[in-house]
Amino acid sequence: MSLSLFLDEALGAGRASDDTVSALRALAVAAIEIAGLVQRNGISADLGEEIGGTNSDGDSQKALDVRAEELITHHLSTSGAAFLLSEEQDDPVPLAGDGSVIVAVDPLDGSSNISVNVTIGTIFSILPAGPMLQPGRNQLAAGFFTYGPQTTLILAFAEGGCQCFVLDPDQGEFLTMGGPVSIPEQTSEFAINAAYSNHWFPPVRAWMDGVLEGKSGPYKQSYRMRWVGSLVADAWRIFQRGGVFLYPGDDRPGNGQGRLRLVYEASPMAFLAERAGAIATDGSGSILEIEPDSLHQRVPLIFGSA
Repeated sequence: MSLSLFLDEALGAGRASDDTVSALRALAVAAIEIAGLVQRNGISADLGEEIGGTNSDGDSQKALDVRAEELITHHLSTSGAAFLLSEEQDDPVPLAGDGSVIVAVDPLDGSSNISVNVTIGTIFSILPAGPMLQPGRNQLAAGFFTYGPQTTLILAFAEGGCQCFVLDPDQGEFLTMGGPVSIPEQTSEFAINAAYSNHWFPPVRAWMDGVLEGKSGPYKQSYRMRWVGSLVADAWRIFQRGGVFLYPGDDRPGNGQGRLRLVYEASPMAFLAERAGAIATDGSGSILEIEPDSLHQRVPLIFGSA
């Protein structure tokens, strides 16, 4: 089934509104164009080149960061989105004055990997028009695209489960991959950046010590670590075969409350995880219940097999 037909069915079943579907169609078109740029990186331009600017959090912007956001903004401007919230911008970007949804995006997740041919992606969240700061529980839909060996999409609405899609390059269209996604309850894999282990807080250290003890430890099982360093790449693997992703807070300056953005990264991933039968937490409570205090609030994120 094509993404277009999938969206038509969601609209007809009342699981998505006209404006939600319109915004998703716009994001899909933008993603196809971004994927095309990624495939030509190093041929027509160096898209991993730092262009001298910084985003809202002071991170250096790559050429593809800027181009991806431009494409997303362009295509959403003719959809039913009232505002765009972007990780690259300090403030909301007005779009359609009469739109009924807000779209939040991380235009290019994992941009430090552009020049080394590692999977990168676009994360998005669709919220009802209203306050710019809303808990993740209010999301109408969320998902992410990956740009790697394949261009893929995982998508979920507030009602129903998660569905994966892959871009057919011959048709220029996203097609469904299998049935609804269900993250396995049991796993032998975890993803965490162990390079920062000397900065972890005691509960995370204690957990890792137990994991590394394997079958002789408290969990009575051997585990494998898998860490790509690109949230969308690690997340795609977990949605396909299970696992646990951890990006905890630590004692590095500015990282006490975590590193990932609540609005643009943690909330969409948590929404997808719950729709796939898993859990997502900041270590003390549900990610989806957190009321954001700013557009660029950072939080710890743990999600995956329960």
